Amino acid sequence: MSTVVSSVPSAATANADAVERLPHLVGGEARPGASGRTAPVFNPATGRQTGELPLASIEEVDEAVAAAATAFEEWRRVSVARRTKLMFAYRNQVAEHAGEIAKRLTAEHGKVLADAMGEVARGLENIEYACGLAEHLKGTYNEQASTGVDVYSVRRPLGVVAGITPFNFPAMVPLWMFPNAIACGNTFVLKPSPRDPGAASFIAELFHEAGFPPGVLNVVHGDHVAVNRLLEHPDVQAVSFVGSTPVARHVYETATAHGKRVQALGGAKNHMVVLPDADIDLAADSAVSAAYGSAGERCMAISVAVAVGESADPLVEAIRARMEKLRIGPGDDPASEMGPLITAEHRDRVADYVRQGAEAGARVVVDGRQAQFEGDGFFLGVTLLDHVTPDMKVYRDEIFGPVLCVVRADTYHDAVELLSDNPWGNGAAIFTRDGGAARQFQEDADAGMIGLNVPIPVPVGYHSFGGWKESAFGAHAIYGPEGVHFYTKPKVMTTRWPDPAGSRVDLGFPTNR
Repeated sequence: MSTVVSSVPSAATANADAVERLPHLVGGEARPGASGRTAPVFNPATGRQTGELPLASIEEVDEAVAAAATAFEEWRRVSVARRTKLMFAYRNQVAEHAGEIAKRLTAEHGKVLADAMGEVARGLENIEYACGLAEHLKGTYNEQASTGVDVYSVRRPLGVVAGITPFNFPAMVPLWMFPNAIACGNTFVLKPSPRDPGAASFIAELFHEAGFPPGVLNVVHGDHVAVNRLLEHPDVQAVSFVGSTPVARHVYETATAHGKRVQALGGAKNHMVVLPDADIDLAADSAVSAAYGSAGERCMAISVAVAVGESADPLVEAIRARMEKLRIGPGDDPASEMGPLITAEHRDRVADYVRQGAEAGARVVVDGRQAQFEGDGFFLGVTLLDHVTPDMKVYRDEIFGPVLCVVRADTYHDAVELLSDNPWGNGAAIFTRDGGAARQFQEDADAGMIGLNVPIPVPVGYHSFGGWKESAFGAHAIYGPEGVHFYTKPKVMTTRWPDPAGSRVDLGFPTNR
């Protein structure tokens, strides 16, 4: 395992003593925070505090919602053409500043720059989809639905909507939400993760520089106080959330109890089934990339490889050989392929899962706890556990770190049964050369997103992202066409313009005469 050696200060460490104080953004104005409560922001690669953000009070959340409500009264009437022009301007702002956004992601989350640039690119996809939202906001029209009666439908914005976003994709997930919501005519209150809020604040600044009116997008930093107030606020019409399953369930139950629409995406335990006929090199490359990319802190990471029959031994060996070559280090080092975890506490929690797996009987093929790193960063090596069984805690829990479990299955049907019995249903993948088996897997796999020789089947921006079972709560998936339906409500108009020459009173039920 590679050891981090920092001989020259990197961009992440150059201003180690500088602490950036992030404000709220309410009604187009930066506000320093008045609650008196703050939270530190750390650079995971160094362990040093680099930022401080205010934690909003109930009153400050109310101010953000009020600003959004005031802005909605005008924004809802802005033409689709004008909204589109502004969204194009925003798209160009994000594209122009992609490198700066990526550096902020690396400095606060720890992911390597290449991964951070990929995050920005996927966020841009959703802005570009929002630029074309005029096509998706077109209504339907039926002439002569009944004699002399025309019927047409339109979609109207909801009002003030809120987004609560996670630490693992601090730029991309907000961009899954607010561009589509705002293009539909809503106004937005964003509550980013307090662990790495800098990128979200920066893309909000770019949004206003693109020319959007004040109050259309507002940002409040905070913890459970801000979250619960958004869930309960009478003027918030809908809530979008991405995070862990327990919190997603809380968000869904609380917000729906207060009459709101909710899309709440939770955790996952994504399985990758490898059949005996699979290309083992492709499967191993994919498993390493999907399990350890972004330090495993992805809701779509592959955390379980289900090796079917004779594929097991060669697959485990191929994965192990690739793991030895991984370079772990600061995200701003071009040689690094994986960075640190988000906090010291999370790193220690992930390491403890490795201990528990070993004690439960799993074979530790590669032990990430043995990797040595200089400095105070939140680094952990990559781990591969073989002969994992479904009763083990390392299988049952979402670890959210660089740990890959190998479960051995005798047959394809045993592998599919594992997926069906798992409480999560975010994504699932199969690796095979057999088109019939792949086609059958599309039908059998009990998950919302399926990959065929693709380890992380995250849909492009013009489809929609959403899991099944305890991976998602609410009727609508996020972004894409499902996002448009989530952020709008239908209105249907029935019209009749009778011929004045034949006007008469008719008390009967309308017919199709």
